[in-house]
Amino acid sequence: MGILVMKYTLLLLALLTPLSIHAEVASDIAWTPELLKFVKNGNANNGKKLAETCASCHGDQGQGTPSLAPALAGQVASYTYKQLMDYASDQRSDAMMAVEAKKLSEQAAADLAVWFSTLPPPKASKSNAKLTRAAKMVADGDGKRILPPCFVCHGAKGQGEKMDIPALAGQQADYLAKTLLAYKNGERHNDIYSRMRLIAGQLSEAEIKELAEYYQAYQ
Repeated sequence: MGILVMKYTLLLLALLTPLSIHAEVASDIAWTPELLKFVKNGNANNGKKLAETCASCHGDQGQGTPSLAPALAGQVASYTYKQLMDYASDQRSDAMMAVEAKKLSEQAAADLAVWFSTLPPPKASKSNAKLTRAAKMVADGDGKRILPPCFVCHGAKGQGEKMDIPALAGQQADYLAKTLLAYKNGERHNDIYSRMRLIAGQLSEAEIKELAEYYQAYQ
């Protein structure tokens, strides 16, 4: 498995390198060891208090609300922190989230991110749809389109990885589909080196829908 992951990681880097040379600034966040440590040491107890204002949209346990807000429970803390900072700096667009994020200090954003990361991830929602195409994309990718398997970045269990790669397992399908479509259409552009825009741009809307349903149902 390690050799396979390395192979696809190198493939992805090769795919992205030409774009990275001229890539626009997609975020003000630069992941230094110091910043990673800062986020990791966020105060979860304070984050719990701050999260009371998030419950009306994201749920009292960060489980999210269908067609309204994504699940945040169990999310990688550094990813949540980055999104809050990107909303605050207008690198990511959402009128409601921009207002809320601009109220937060960097410490408060770290506290919130750590609190949500401590919550149990959302439970998978079973799907009766045939998702074999999505399962293949997650496990094998598509060599003809130079698309690496989703698991290379998002983890074998959809758990996400450190820094800015989010957990996807159990995520609201409608939110994930909306996000991938936003990357595909260029409406969302806070991905470093355009990597998700490049990948989503090659997916059909049907594939995006299946992938979203697959991850929502992922055990």
